[in-house]
Amino acid sequence: MDDDDGSKNGPGSYDPIAEEFATYEEYLDSQITGTDMYYLEDVELARHLVELGIRGNGEVIRREEFEQRKAAAEAAHQARLNRKPQKLASHGKDLEGCPLLQALRDREEAVRNGKLTTIIFIRAKNSRGHEVSGYIDYAHRLKVDPHMEAYFERSKRLMPQHSDLSFYNWETHLSTSNPTPNFQVIADDSLGLLFKNKRDRKVMNVDPCSNPGDNSTRTQLATDEYLQVVLYDHVTRRRS
Repeated sequence: MDDDDGSKNGPGSYDPIAEEFATYEEYLDSQITGTDMYYLEDVELARHLVELGIRGNGEVIRREEFEQRKAAAEAAHQARLNRKPQKLASHGKDLEGCPLLQALRDREEAVRNGKLTTIIFIRAKNSRGHEVSGYIDYAHRLKVDPHMEAYFERSKRLMPQHSDLSFYNWETHLSTSNPTPNFQVIADDSLGLLFKNKRDRKVMNVDPCSNPGDNSTRTQLATDEYLQVVLYDHVTRRRS
């Protein structure tokens, strides 16, 4: 069985602005700083200045373009829902004695259709004998990882990659973090590592001593395949 060392592929037609902000006003608000509000004391004036390009970070898109992008994103979402069901990578695979793969099989359809997002925490020894750990966006891996069927066939082993939400090599102290189309990575000084869902903007706390957050659950799996495996499930609800 091989450890996977594949690279990250692009997220395709994902539009971060259209997905992250429900309204144009929310988009403008994201460019307003606390200093702006301290001096202006008027959110409508602050929004107007951002729209004019006087305040804000970089070039600001116009309302018409924002609405067009929202419409395109919604049309793409509906097209995905109306597509013929995609073959599941786990379909027909013998997963006896593999708790992680069984759990991923049980979640695969819901994750693919957007009803559920799952973050997989894995701590394990890699092919070099180094202890590594990482948080994996299951939905993103299903889209971009060409080895998903091989994992379920058990010819390759699912492992954290440098391109995942978070990766750490305990031997070399290499640490990486990356946003995905589904999650933003937040390193909070007091709360630690957090993941913000880009669809409903709920924050998931992966600290085992804390509540994982609204509509989220934490499940630790007993397995001999890895040193530790924890699944964080979040029921997603599209914002109106």
